[in-house]
Amino acid sequence: MVLKFPDNFLWGSATSAYQVEGGNKLSDWEINPPKRGHGPAGLACDHYNRFEPDFDLLKKLNQNAHRFSIEWAKIEPRQGEFDKIEIEHYRRVLSALKQRGIKTMVTLHHFTLPQWLAEIGGFANNKSIEYFTRYAAKLFGEYQDLIDFWATINEPMVFAGQGYLAKRWLPQKRNIFLYIRVVNNLIRAHQSVYRLFKTFGRDKVLVGIVKHNTYFEPSKNLLDRFIVGLPDWWQNRYFLNKIKNHCDFIGLNYYFHFKIKFPGLIRNENKKVSDMGWELYPEGIYYLLKELKRYNKPVYITENGLADAGDKNREWYIREVLRNVHWATQEGIDVRGYFYWSLMDNFEWADGFGPRFGLIEIDYSTLERKPRPSAYFYSEICKNNQLFVEG
Repeated sequence: MVLKFPDNFLWGSATSAYQVEGGNKLSDWEINPPKRGHGPAGLACDHYNRFEPDFDLLKKLNQNAHRFSIEWAKIEPRQGEFDKIEIEHYRRVLSALKQRGIKTMVTLHHFTLPQWLAEIGGFANNKSIEYFTRYAAKLFGEYQDLIDFWATINEPMVFAGQGYLAKRWLPQKRNIFLYIRVVNNLIRAHQSVYRLFKTFGRDKVLVGIVKHNTYFEPSKNLLDRFIVGLPDWWQNRYFLNKIKNHCDFIGLNYYFHFKIKFPGLIRNENKKVSDMGWELYPEGIYYLLKELKRYNKPVYITENGLADAGDKNREWYIREVLRNVHWATQEGIDVRGYFYWSLMDNFEWADGFGPRFGLIEIDYSTLERKPRPSAYFYSEICKNNQLFVEG
């Protein structure tokens, strides 16, 4: 059976600057990596110097879109000072994608901060809204003709939770009040940039958010159905409810599914898992897309993937996720693109270089790139804008 996707559907993959570029010497994760973590990223994949051949590979794999981030610390290494050399570098990156006919979705903040901002509290400092808006305005002035989609912040709830509750990421605090302040400052920062960009470019500029949502599945018990509403409201809906009038599209990142059953609250059956032990539940994306329909915004799946060094489950997982995405489009949900995470193996934050998410395998001793078999499977989907499935 052939599942045809909508015309002009975007097919791509995603990266972030700190995870692949290398040379991020003024970012907080490079200067002061989390204790008990696996940092810093150092050279990473050296994508900074190898973006041209990397984009040649991307094009060869029939992808028509690419999502990546710009490293704030490179653009603004010291407060209020912008680096002309780095601004020109990212212009070359964007131009290289345009020359290959690849649509660009650029994330302005993907977890890392300039060290100067981290030293004054990061997004826990209310001045961060002003600083983020200034940085975004600089990027808009430089690149407005080269960027198709602007994504302000990557996974704001994850960024706040890992840094201010779980203590796994910087600044490794556990403070509920700071956590809530950071979440709300991220909301205000997004709204501020959205208003600014709309003033500059009006309706021609497309501005959205990249939101990580988890599928919380209740059992049939009424108490469980009540309990599931609490994490779903806070983790999935709170941020989107606050910015629903300040976004042109929603980027959905999907990795997790949890079954809710009192009194254990969160349980997974873990029938099939990734190398990181994350349950692989392709069906969850369908239910999350249905939930997003309430916002009446176009949706792009901005991240979805798995750690799979042996490439044993990636083809199956991509196929089953896309089967569910297609099902959602058939039910009238306005899904306009899919970005697999990730284009290449990369530095996975507190887990270091161990997890292998890439369509392209990286040999970290030589930095040789080698597309995995699943990359060619995905390439055929991208090329034909359709998926072949059984049954």
